Amino acid sequence: MDQTRLRETSEYTAKREELRQAEIELMRRREHVASMRRQLPAGTGVEDYVFSEGPRRLGAGDDPVTPVRLSGLFTSPDRSLVIYHLMYGKAQSTPCPMCTMWIDGINGVAHHVAQNVDFAVVAAADVATLRTHARARGWDRVRLLSCGDNTFKYDLGSEDADGNQDSTVSVFRLDPDGVPHHFYSGHPRMSDDIDQRGIDLLTPAWHVLDLTPQGRGDWYAQLDYGSS
Repeated sequence: MDQTRLRETSEYTAKREELRQAEIELMRRREHVASMRRQLPAGTGVEDYVFSEGPRRLGAGDDPVTPVRLSGLFTSPDRSLVIYHLMYGKAQSTPCPMCTMWIDGINGVAHHVAQNVDFAVVAAADVATLRTHARARGWDRVRLLSCGDNTFKYDLGSEDADGNQDSTVSVFRLDPDGVPHHFYSGHPRMSDDIDQRGIDLLTPAWHVLDLTPQGRGDWYAQLDYGSS
């Protein structure tokens, strides 16, 4: 199958066709993995954690801070809730650049995601600190919650006993009695030899870099690229 109308060499055409078949195989494998995920049995019921939330609009000021329960993040009993664990707070004194890049991206499509699922960002940082970072990034479409006063991140494996933070994506559902149940969590570390690839599929920057001859190399996101 031709991908362009350019006159490529026979060597290029053959290699590109080999790659196309591999891309098809990868797509089908991803679909199979997604199907396996959807077929997970009902997860365990979890504590109805209480988070702290500031005003929903970034320009509304920092007060008052209000409590909201995990079950209160669902806008409908039949919707799933996706939570991103931002590495910020406690032992993580500055916001994680990779997490920040991830939320930069999801903020742009959050209104699309909201048509199907509920979504929130949770961090150990206090509300004022979290919202200061959000203002700097222009995060105006994601719900921001502080969990510094509960064990949510520790229980879900994105924080250790010393307050060291990790990034994680967690999915929850409500049972018929309104009790939140854990459905799925994914972490960057997939195994001892795979440290940073577990949630790559959720960050489009990596996919763009993987299209190029140079690939992603050792590039790492930064909070500020200056004038470069």
